[in-house]
Amino acid sequence: MRIGPEPTTDSFIAVMYGENEGSTPGNALVVDPKKPFRKLGRFGNAFLNRFMCSQLPNQVLKSISIIDSPGILSGEKQRISRGYDFCQVLQWFAERVDRIILLFDAHKLDISDEFSEAIKAFRGQDDKIRVVLNKADQVDTQQLMRVYGALMWSLGKVINTPEVLRVYIGSFWAQPLQNTDNRRLFEAEAQDLFRDIQSLPQKAAVRKLNDLIKRARLAKVHAYIISHLKKEMPSVFGKENKKRELIDRLPEIYIQLQREYQISAGDFPEVKAMQEQLESYDFTKFHSLKPKLIEAVDNMLTSKISSLMSLISQEELNTPMQLVQGGAFDGTSEGPFNQGYGEGAKEGADEEEWVVAKDKPVYDELFYALSPINGKISGVNAKKEMVTSKLPNSVLGKIWKLADCDCDGMLDEEEFALAKHLIKIKLDGYELPNSLPPHLVPPSHRKSFQKAD
Repeated sequence: MRIGPEPTTDSFIAVMYGENEGSTPGNALVVDPKKPFRKLGRFGNAFLNRFMCSQLPNQVLKSISIIDSPGILSGEKQRISRGYDFCQVLQWFAERVDRIILLFDAHKLDISDEFSEAIKAFRGQDDKIRVVLNKADQVDTQQLMRVYGALMWSLGKVINTPEVLRVYIGSFWAQPLQNTDNRRLFEAEAQDLFRDIQSLPQKAAVRKLNDLIKRARLAKVHAYIISHLKKEMPSVFGKENKKRELIDRLPEIYIQLQREYQISAGDFPEVKAMQEQLESYDFTKFHSLKPKLIEAVDNMLTSKISSLMSLISQEELNTPMQLVQGGAFDGTSEGPFNQGYGEGAKEGADEEEWVVAKDKPVYDELFYALSPINGKISGVNAKKEMVTSKLPNSVLGKIWKLADCDCDGMLDEEEFALAKHLIKIKLDGYELPNSLPPHLVPPSHRKSFQKAD
């Protein structure tokens, strides 16, 4: 694949694992029984000429396959037809994939008409959508805040859901950051995105089952609609007029069926799309409702699916955790470059000297100002100093528990310095550890800690 900042591909490219490196054109792909693309043949040659599969022996691709869509057209270019129904193709892929990632540039946020139509094609798949705001290092913090707000506002107009989409902010390529002010944010966001993608193989079986249930419910509703239209048709005269009347009355028919069969409005197909499709059919050739088939579907949904769910849960417990391996997924978890390494509570883990010692002279002044007795201060005196941090009592309580190494309800000068260090960690925006890491244990308490271990 040729990659560049300008629109470099006008094709759908499936990136998949293969023992040998190479590419397969679309027409050959749709007749390959080993590939899941046979149904794409209905979109015709115009699409198949713009579809290909790139295969390579990469470990990441053993766990996941990637579909790279063509760049979205904007402005004058939108008027040029692609020669196939772009949104229908997107919808076909959206129904079958586990994750949909929408990419935006921080300095180019325009949602064109075609992009808007493309996002609308993902309706009903909202739980799969994630948004990536890329090239965020090309703007400063103040501009990034405005760009993020503008992106959320633009998406809110296109995606009609009350929930806010998850947006990952960063610079997703292997080049130096142009603006390093938000490095920590970019690293945390990249880790979150990697974790989201990494966990996809784990939940693949549950998602397939979820899609099966969704399709079964839609098929059931479809049967009710078709059989109702068949029942309303006259046997001899006025068929065309009646057909026109039924298509026009489709919203009323939906409401009638909702009441009659207690079906949720969300299970019905979109009215306008259904009306357009019904135009080309002869209603008299539709099948009547078969109660036994409906009963079989209901039985499957109520009893068989639940037993399948328990089997999947059991299988997940008995098999090792499936995660995407290789490539950048390994690079972010190895060596000193994993998230948070050398930061917060992990700072000083590789150093021989106690990490608190560098600030201890400042903490000692505060400690002796609190009038220690026999080298220790009481909880009451320690509280006076600790509450000046304005941290909530629940957090200060956890800090006290971590710092009071000998659990005597008092703090010596090293324990007090440790408490101040933990307060600083929390005020810097890092999480506190659940138990005190060995490198944070004060030197005078290390022997007793080792015995306790």
